[in-house]
Amino acid sequence: MNFDEGLRLAWQTVKTNKLRSFLTTLGIVIGVMAVIGMMSTINALDRYMTQELSAIGGNVFWVQKFPAVQMGRLDRKYRLRKDLKVEHAEAIKRKATLVEAVSAELYWFGKQVRYKNEITNPNIIVYGGDEYWADVNGKALSEGRFITADDVLHRRNVIVLGMDVVDKLFPFLYPVGQNVKIDGIRYEVIGVMERKGQFLGNSQDNFVTIPQTTFTKIFGEQHSIGIAVKAKSTELLSEAMDQVTNILRIARKVPAGAENDFEVVTADSVMDTLRTMTGFVFIAAVVICAISLLVGGIGIMNIMLVSVTERTREIGIRKAIGAKRRHILSQFLTEAIGICLFGGLIGIILGVVIGVVVAQAFKLPPVIPVWSIFVGVGFSLVIGVVFGTYPAMKAAKLDPIEALRYE
Repeated sequence: MNFDEGLRLAWQTVKTNKLRSFLTTLGIVIGVMAVIGMMSTINALDRYMTQELSAIGGNVFWVQKFPAVQMGRLDRKYRLRKDLKVEHAEAIKRKATLVEAVSAELYWFGKQVRYKNEITNPNIIVYGGDEYWADVNGKALSEGRFITADDVLHRRNVIVLGMDVVDKLFPFLYPVGQNVKIDGIRYEVIGVMERKGQFLGNSQDNFVTIPQTTFTKIFGEQHSIGIAVKAKSTELLSEAMDQVTNILRIARKVPAGAENDFEVVTADSVMDTLRTMTGFVFIAAVVICAISLLVGGIGIMNIMLVSVTERTREIGIRKAIGAKRRHILSQFLTEAIGICLFGGLIGIILGVVIGVVVAQAFKLPPVIPVWSIFVGVGFSLVIGVVFGTYPAMKAAKLDPIEALRYE
């Protein structure tokens, strides 16, 4: 018996016992589907984050009060840190010689923007920025101009809109030159930022930016700010980070030998942290998949043992007309592999579908790793061989006379 004939017999077994075969291969389907679906999602997230952080530039880093990525309850030592203030950003501007731009980043979440009778939802983020804010955050203008040093110096009531605000307030009107209100205060629209779209289901365009001095005049400085710093070059990034760290330690009176009471974060460090987190998720997924595959393998062994029992007379007849042990072994082993490949194929298809659906749900570009498909096929083959060998050997060892007498 050749391999093709064995696969045809396996397919015949699947068709004859559709429900039993489906339930038997369910563990393999779930295991393979989970591996491919999980890896597709992780790869899509990784590629998107890499593109977004690359757009900002390899010579940009951020100073903030808390770690960039936090899991669980925030440690007490972080909560007790002193807030970062605009004065700290000013100290960096005055003293740092290796940086090209410094931007203090203030924000207030949950404001509404009004234009005549139109009003946005109360989920708009108001940023306080300066002339460097768009550059260090990887944002670009689509209309008008951005905030200038003169706007910051004179605390002008000017505003740059994100596209969500424009879509809501100015669907049929050119926004630049119009006046909008936040909390009853009037601002002149001077520019519109390019659309960024959504990330993980959250819009990146529901914001407005005003001069940071105007922000502190109206909202005050009630919480810690972030400071974005752009080094003069990628090669000087490490030295610039050290220089900024020393400036801040002196400005914040951090004792010698004590650890920093602030975080210095780069795009690479954020990506490393995210990859570590997704690595743990992947390990957990692999454990779950292994359990599913084990259950599927036990199911395969069970159905093959049942098949051997049901086809005992067939085995006796085949042996009586000259079939050798290796032929019977090959037949049942090929059937086991074929059933596993059938389940693996379904798992691959469902895994690809899940990967695409999840990516689209979170507005990510779908990425299906080709190697994960080969892993799914490999798992199916291994399960078929490992759990199909014992039933195949049992069939091969049957005594032909006893087998022919079996009723």
